[in-house]
Amino acid sequence: MRIKIRKNGPYEVTGNVPLKEMKIGANRAGESVCWEEGRTFETGETYHLCRCGKSKNKPFCDGSHTCGFDGTETADGLSYDDAAIIYHGDGMELMDSESLCAVARFCDAAGSTWRLIGSADNEELAVRQACNCPSGRLTVVKDGKKLEQELPKEIAVVEDEPEGKRGPLWVRGGIEIEGEDGSVYEVRNRVTLCRCGHSSNKPFCDAMHMEDGE
Repeated sequence: MRIKIRKNGPYEVTGNVPLKEMKIGANRAGESVCWEEGRTFETGETYHLCRCGKSKNKPFCDGSHTCGFDGTETADGLSYDDAAIIYHGDGMELMDSESLCAVARFCDAAGSTWRLIGSADNEELAVRQACNCPSGRLTVVKDGKKLEQELPKEIAVVEDEPEGKRGPLWVRGGIEIEGEDGSVYEVRNRVTLCRCGHSSNKPFCDAMHMEDGE
């Protein structure tokens, strides 16, 4: 299973990678609290996902990138461990790589994940909120071990229904992402890829879809 970034073009997905929709679920206060499964897309061994944001057949590519899309990869290439700031809590730590933020807002509920790590009594909730972060920006660490939920190898198209926005592509379960130059990005349990075309941290999402009027 692999995602290949085509120069100024789409994401080429190979290896029969499942593709489905995941929706952000909110409580009455409007806080992101859960993920809700949506439809499953029919795919083959190989398929192409829109990266420019202009396709009329989203999430699939329809060739709209040929009208001048600049897909230059601008991510700094640092590993997550090197990029993350570490916040120390009560019996746990929180790793935070802010440049990866996709503004899914799970970290804001219950007074924020940063506050929750201040009490060991809140460990379960802090871990859940961090694991719900699709971009992998946040990770709770305890006794030197990153607490990550096991995710299937698949791609989820994020729909941010509470905000009325199309979110990023949530790459789950440790699928390799190959840059246009053939280099492979750090393989992680969860990352989010830009699909609006406006990220300044390509290929990763930096939440610019929240500014998109579509």
